[in-house]
Amino acid sequence: MASSTLFLEMPSRLRALVRARESALIAIAVIIGAASGLLVVAMSNAVELLHVRLFGIPPGTRLSAQIHIDPLHAVVIPTVGGLILGLVMLLLLRWRPAREIDPIEANALHGGYMSFRGSVIVALQTVWSSGVGGSVGLEAGYTQLASGVASSFGRAFHLRRADQRIMVGCGAAAAIAGAFNAPLAGAFYAFELVLGSYTPASLAPIGVSAVIGYAVTHAIAPLPLGISVGEVSDISGRDIFIAGAFGVICGLTGIAIMRGVALWDALLSKVNIWQPLRPAVGGLAVGLLALVTPQVMASGHGALKLDNMSALSVAAIAMIFVLKALASIASLGSGFRGGLFFASLLLGSLAGHLFASGLSVTGLTPDFSAYTIIGMSALSASIIGGPLTMSFLTLEATGNFLLTTAVLAAVIISMQVTRELFGYTFATWRFHLRGETIRSAADVGWIRDLTVRRMMRSDVVTANADIAIDEFRRRFPLGSKTQIVAVNADGTYAGIVFVADAYALESKAAALRDLLRYPKTTLVPGMDVQQAVVAFDTAEAESLAVIDPADGMVIGLLTEAHTLRRYTEELDRRRRDME
Repeated sequence: MASSTLFLEMPSRLRALVRARESALIAIAVIIGAASGLLVVAMSNAVELLHVRLFGIPPGTRLSAQIHIDPLHAVVIPTVGGLILGLVMLLLLRWRPAREIDPIEANALHGGYMSFRGSVIVALQTVWSSGVGGSVGLEAGYTQLASGVASSFGRAFHLRRADQRIMVGCGAAAAIAGAFNAPLAGAFYAFELVLGSYTPASLAPIGVSAVIGYAVTHAIAPLPLGISVGEVSDISGRDIFIAGAFGVICGLTGIAIMRGVALWDALLSKVNIWQPLRPAVGGLAVGLLALVTPQVMASGHGALKLDNMSALSVAAIAMIFVLKALASIASLGSGFRGGLFFASLLLGSLAGHLFASGLSVTGLTPDFSAYTIIGMSALSASIIGGPLTMSFLTLEATGNFLLTTAVLAAVIISMQVTRELFGYTFATWRFHLRGETIRSAADVGWIRDLTVRRMMRSDVVTANADIAIDEFRRRFPLGSKTQIVAVNADGTYAGIVFVADAYALESKAAALRDLLRYPKTTLVPGMDVQQAVVAFDTAEAESLAVIDPADGMVIGLLTEAHTLRRYTEELDRRRRDME
């Protein structure tokens, strides 16, 4: 759970005003958007400064755009930088042993609460990881820090859970809008990936925040931080069908890359490398790959120049694609901080160019720029998620509606292939590897908060399971109780007895133990409401005992009817909050 310490506290009258008016949330969204735009510029400039100082490249140029990097710098800096990162992370474990929460997890499980201090730490680690040449994107750091600031604003105003989640979405939307010069893509990134849904209440704050984040970044940074594309010709109906087929390839490629990160992580764990050395190993791998082509280093902004890609041979593009994929896998699987957003854009554009080259062999005359953009969007949708986010990113980058239609076809099919065969995006796949079950940022935290302990009755009537039926009848006359929890001689759970069953039995000498139901099916206090419902369905029971898992003692009783009623009440309340 994120730290409960408030970053700042607003006066009570101001808090009351903000909670009472939706327009006040929009005003806060403006502040969050401006702050997020400034943070995007600051982090981007910090990485560029590290590249200039560490690698000796000319100011104003991109590391991944270099034709040649000094071999010693290419190998040593990522390796040593990875080692420093690993040692710092080891020291941080003593100070902050809990794992930092990202925006998706915060909105899914914690009602939008994030640690500001933890977000700053993650952002600095991301800047360092990319600054020393790690093949990671800055977008994860942008959204982490911007959302952390937004969450702090929400805590300062004591916002309701639904509004707090919207604030986190505002931070992420502004960060992505500023990073890619694409406010529509930023807004839908928040809707699809950070909020997990679209609601009328969230439209204005998130839309305003995205526009302000874009405006601030664009005003401060004269050179675009986003995507540069060349002119694209008209798209025909044939291209839309071909784009759909290409979407299948992109979906399979995305799955392979995501599994590759997990496999590299598992391999390093299997060989039992000391944890701080793992980023150094990843840095060494990136450095060795950079000896072949510097385009594998950092996020790949410089390498993603779609209008210049035609100057490269097919073999060179294929080589860059393979090496960039390996570099990203090695970096993220080794512990470098960052994401796959921009790497997936670069890899997708390379894949699109290769696909178009294959089409040209068949006698077709594809527009190479169009297919590089289709590949960029489709592969990113597979890895990152957000089909509308990627479609709007294309629209804002090209202004071509017909191309956006082809992109949407490829994106939909790529996403569906990934869902059917894999079931995760990169973010949720990493949650899965850590043991979490969330598949999106949809708010399920309240479900985990609604536990068996909160719903159960603790005034449980018990009886010894070894007493005779006639003794049980004397203690519990017909109509006094409907069910009794039976316990063993040591007080542990034995089963549940329905009083009517005891009176329906002809033999009064029989033991109560002969009437026990559900002897092996119980609930534990930490179960959430969904787990409890599954237990009721599996046992076909109307009520189940709650036991202490430590000693097996009965501590409560829960009925299926009460469980479903509480679940329905909470679900209705959450739906009202979203209106």
